Amino acid sequence: QEREKNGKFKSISDFINRVDPKNINKLQLEGLVKAGAFDSIFKNRKVLYDNIPNIIQNSKTMHENKINNQSSLFLEDNHKISYLMTDKDSSWSSDETLSKEFESVGFYLSNHPLKDYESILEQYQVKTFKEFENTNESQSFLAGTIMSVKEKKTIKGTSFVIIKFSDLSKVFELFIFSEILEENRKHLVEGQSFLLTVIKDKENQENRFRRISVRKIVSLKEITKMGYNDVYIEIDESDNLKKLYEAIKEKGNAKIKISINDKHKNYLFELKDKRKFDYETLKHLNKERYIRKIRV
Repeated sequence: QEREKNGKFKSISDFINRVDPKNINKLQLEGLVKAGAFDSIFKNRKVLYDNIPNIIQNSKTMHENKINNQSSLFLEDNHKISYLMTDKDSSWSSDETLSKEFESVGFYLSNHPLKDYESILEQYQVKTFKEFENTNESQSFLAGTIMSVKEKKTIKGTSFVIIKFSDLSKVFELFIFSEILEENRKHLVEGQSFLLTVIKDKENQENRFRRISVRKIVSLKEITKMGYNDVYIEIDESDNLKKLYEAIKEKGNAKIKISINDKHKNYLFELKDKRKFDYETLKHLNKERYIRKIRV
């Protein structure tokens, strides 16, 4: 109401000066900070979240001073936030930020957890759930971040779970049964992201497809820890070989083949020594402009 009446807040101090403390409480502010409602006036959500008790107390003090016709020394300048206790190195990680957004509003606002795994999704040619629904293919890789898990039992007493996933196209539900459930039960937690091998079950003789069954589920975090054994890298010219060598100089278990497209000629060779090549290396190289293609 205050914002609609007198305009947007210019700073946290401005917020404290203008809002009646009767209209805010700790739980409300926690939800707003988690959802990023203050991002336009204060970027560090963790610092703001940790200072919620200070904000509430300052709001009460300011309100009391106004009633008593007094002024607060450290709120004279609406743009100063020196009263906030800050730690320059303190901030939520990307995962924490998204997790707290989900806690607050039930979905992701600033980003999606699957964005961190784009290289893996490309590597496995992962389809979105919407794409798979609308294709004639009966089997595919999907990826999803868990939003909720509900465990139930069949008539025979066998456990199964209904998992609500979110991907870059929509929210969808899948059933996980028996053996696959027992193998992965401890990992099936809200906020965790998975690579799913799925298949469409046929619905009687009309050859229509009905339920989508999960044949395999693997944590995307676990995939990022795996090293690659055979890697093919294509670069645009030989002048960039030095940059590439620097990026993959650590010895490891991967055979590296390099292709160079240099002045209308192609060169292909394999490095004598095996190198370390993991997901972080793949993600880093995929951002480099001189890289044309990587196959793992």
